[in-house]
Amino acid sequence: MAKLTFLGSGDAFGSGGRLQTSMHIVTRNGGTFLVDCGASAMVGIRRFAINPNDISCIFLSHLHGDHFGGLPFFILDAQLVSKRTQPLYVYGPPGCKERILAAMDIFFPGSATSPKKFEFVINEITPGETVDCGNIELTGYQVEHPSGSPSLALRIVVDGKVFAYSGDTNWTDNLAACGKNADIFVSEAYYFDRKVKFHLDLDSLSGHLPEIQPKKLVLTHMSSDMLERLDKELQDFNCAYDGLVIDF
Repeated sequence: MAKLTFLGSGDAFGSGGRLQTSMHIVTRNGGTFLVDCGASAMVGIRRFAINPNDISCIFLSHLHGDHFGGLPFFILDAQLVSKRTQPLYVYGPPGCKERILAAMDIFFPGSATSPKKFEFVINEITPGETVDCGNIELTGYQVEHPSGSPSLALRIVVDGKVFAYSGDTNWTDNLAACGKNADIFVSEAYYFDRKVKFHLDLDSLSGHLPEIQPKKLVLTHMSSDMLERLDKELQDFNCAYDGLVIDF
């Protein structure tokens, strides 16, 4: 059994005072990784008492700041505060290496090339490719969300369990392939029924659930339009919040 903790469940704009997207997963054998690393990720890591040195991999869905902008802080913390010595592996869409290193040097000039006491490896995922990440099997499915490189939904197989994540996107059939029969499918539900290009609304998602058939659906990345409905129309849905823990 794996354990998922939402370190951040919010959108890019802090709706509801929530932290930006980042999920922490601990596997049955004790392996630990992040899925997305929004700009506030280190806040979530400290708030929920996560040891950043235990995190071996970080998987990125796409290259918007609320999904990868925490990496420069994470890496600098690893060097200066947490005194990391274990390798750190980052997996993201094509172009992520250049963007991550550029962000590091913009936020903290010189940090991209400064000596580190740990191995830091950035791997780029080709959409449709399945990658063996030690005890983790990762597949990225291209979705529709412009971010300067292909954006991905992620399907992660660990300990015989399937964790699927939509990333940010309007509906695309690749979401059905990514989430099919997943033990847990974490999906963006940015609006309730308003159709906005490049983002997913709950009405559209619900119409396609028979194609996905996840064992458990969890909604995240919700705008104020969704958050104001938590005690009304969303009572029968599993809705993420910062600090929510789910075993799967």
